[in-house]
Amino acid sequence: MGRWASLLAAACLAWACGVPATETYSVRGRVERIDAAAGQVEIDHQDIAGFMPAMKMNFDVASPELLEDLEPGSHVRFELERSGTTLRVLSIEVVAPPAAGFVPPGEPPVPESAPDFELIGHDGEPFRLSSLRGRAVLLDFVFTRCKGPCPILTAAHARLQRRLPDDVARRTHFVSVSLDPEHDRPQELRDYARARRADLEGWTFCTGAPTDVQEVLDAYHIGTVRTPDGELDHLVVTFLIGPDGTIERRYPGLEIRDEEIIADLREVLT
Repeated sequence: MGRWASLLAAACLAWACGVPATETYSVRGRVERIDAAAGQVEIDHQDIAGFMPAMKMNFDVASPELLEDLEPGSHVRFELERSGTTLRVLSIEVVAPPAAGFVPPGEPPVPESAPDFELIGHDGEPFRLSSLRGRAVLLDFVFTRCKGPCPILTAAHARLQRRLPDDVARRTHFVSVSLDPEHDRPQELRDYARARRADLEGWTFCTGAPTDVQEVLDAYHIGTVRTPDGELDHLVVTFLIGPDGTIERRYPGLEIRDEEIIADLREVLT
């Protein structure tokens, strides 16, 4: 992920907790930036009905050739594929050239501060996010009864945790906030974490009063929907928060690339 991708609006990726099917959307928007080396394009896109609101977002492309005729400011129509672990542009068509006077974005704005919060940790003690200042934080949102992405995401992060070089591990902390606080009390969180080999010395699982948890979800734009069968659909995204408390990266979905995240951790820790 390019360095400026850390500053994009949160990806509203609502995967169900079952096995999601692949869906394709036809979307219109304006190209903001192109990162050919990373195979990505940032598009200020219109609302995608039933999926995500209008926003600027960074997308992977299915092949590098899709970027060859693009330039910032071009108005485009593109086909967006969404599956359980990926979100990528399958095709893209320029429908209008850049408007006269369009100026490509310059350097990205100052990174936004990660909203602080205080909840209850898996040890039953109060936990405040800002207590981790000076360390990098990988923040995600899961719940223990999830049958789909949550255990996959937690297991992937546990694998990443075990792979961190010692110098990075000492300055990195994982935080997981429960999406189901009425059920997930500290004991349930401890059992869930241990079952997925999370090292609780460097990882805090959080719960709290439903109203307190909802404030955190709202602050991070993590939507949840209770389906008719009782399952909980939710956004799947991991936030990398720097030692100074700013959001440095967002990793949508379940594609956890260990080497990429380790490199990003090294960058923010320096």
